[in-house]
Amino acid sequence: MKSYFVFGCLILLSACQSATPDKQVLAAQAVSSAEPANTESEIISPSFDCNQAQGQVETLICNDAELAELDQKMAQVYQMAVVNIPESEQPKAVQRGWIKGRNDCWKAQDVRECTLANYQIRLVELLIQGKLVQATNKATFDCGTHASISGAFYTQFDPVMAVFTFANQQMLATNVRSGSGAKYQGRNFEFWEHQGEASVEYLSDRYQCKLQQ
Repeated sequence: MKSYFVFGCLILLSACQSATPDKQVLAAQAVSSAEPANTESEIISPSFDCNQAQGQVETLICNDAELAELDQKMAQVYQMAVVNIPESEQPKAVQRGWIKGRNDCWKAQDVRECTLANYQIRLVELLIQGKLVQATNKATFDCGTHASISGAFYTQFDPVMAVFTFANQQMLATNVRSGSGAKYQGRNFEFWEHQGEASVEYLSDRYQCKLQQ
């Protein structure tokens, strides 16, 4: 199974709710990291017209079955997710910005790896933000005078993803290897829990928190 390569992302997310069984199945299929189902004689086209492909990245997607299949899934998940994303969060503008960022992968040392990673993390963001997946576990930690931090954990993904609410912000973070306990990292954010105690680093500040029973 391929892992999701998650670049630290700080994004605003809406609270996750239960999805219907049909949506859960579609969501699971959308982030499946199985090898593409096509045969060598089968051509998979992305959601956009390859005759109008612009730049190195779009040309790459048109000639790469796995990336083309991911682009199809992206289009499907976006259409499902956007229904549940408030207009105030400007989902269409955010998606256009993501496409521009994906196309900037031509600057990366490994263009394909960068493009693949961009698709995978964006799919996770849309599934969570669009309320198409349900958190499998939730926990709240008391940080004393610094209020509290709550986490919603999504074990459906590999690696496990989490949305942390802290300091009036919501952060998407990914589980990373640690010597002990559970460690999650996002942009300007780190959460490291061990035996009910958590160290939280946000921007340049660090807080010590305890699990609320």
